[in-house]
Amino acid sequence: MVDTDSGWDGRGGRGSRVTRNTGGARPAEPIPGRRVAAVSLVALAALATGCEPGAATGAQNTPPPARPTQAAAPSPARTAPVTGDAEPRTAPPPSPSASTAAPAPTPSPDATTARPAPEPSTAPPPRVLMRTGSESDRVRELQARLRQIGHFGRNPTGYYGSVTADAVRSFQAKRSLPVTGSTDEVTWRRLLAMTRVPTAAELRPPTERPVAAPDERCLKGRVLCISKNSRTLAWMIDGKVVSAMDVRFGSEYTPTREGVFEVFWKSRDHVSTLYDTPMPYALFFSGGQAVHYSADFAANGYGGASHGCVNVRDKKKVAALFDQVRTGDKVVVYW
Repeated sequence: MVDTDSGWDGRGGRGSRVTRNTGGARPAEPIPGRRVAAVSLVALAALATGCEPGAATGAQNTPPPARPTQAAAPSPARTAPVTGDAEPRTAPPPSPSASTAAPAPTPSPDATTARPAPEPSTAPPPRVLMRTGSESDRVRELQARLRQIGHFGRNPTGYYGSVTADAVRSFQAKRSLPVTGSTDEVTWRRLLAMTRVPTAAELRPPTERPVAAPDERCLKGRVLCISKNSRTLAWMIDGKVVSAMDVRFGSEYTPTREGVFEVFWKSRDHVSTLYDTPMPYALFFSGGQAVHYSADFAANGYGGASHGCVNVRDKKKVAALFDQVRTGDKVVVYW
């Protein structure tokens, strides 16, 4: 009920007031009601413009548009809020524009396809220059060069035998070359690059094997200094080597005696009465044992043995030795 004792009609003049309605519900205030309606409209407008994608229930999970100037890197997927009993939704990553996205890398053919095995080389093998059975001055040079770098332990002979083949194999193995034992162009070029031109003394030394260091008993006077270890004979006068030659000795059952002896008999065209074999240029020093030329040694090398004598295979050298040695000259046989 409106109090009208002031005579005012309630249109908002100065001094007017409103009294409580004591008989019914409180009338709604017009101004606060308008503020609630305005706030609701603002919230709906915000949802409609999409400022926060996927923030409202029932809104579409639409990704933001891609930037036109740069292809955006895929960002982690966002999870939509849970509404009610629904499971969380995972928003798909933004798809780049067809015009700005970088093309997917094309797999290399090698990544998916195995390379075919290389075909075997059809190049011909290097030409062989020397092999077992060869005999020449080049073989002599080969042996001299191999000896310079420690692969050939004898003096050059000019004949390519098993010892030379083994020396070539040793050289090839150490230089990672095909180990064949034959001297091909590649092996020969490598050897030439590592060695020097042999001297005349290196190419044609007096013996096949290096002459051993003389025994101290050979250092004075005129001595036939014979080493079983090096299988050489050195004719020495006052400690100097006058000549040297290869020799071989008796077998296990007919060994050559060791020790100090003297030449007691010289026989130029001697023939053995025990074995009926020729013993030219014989220099006897101990019983029936003598230094002499052996045709069997010259033909077969160290494949055989004597009956106790000291065999020489170089006929010219032993002939010259026979002329120089005197009866009574010393003979030293040692290891």
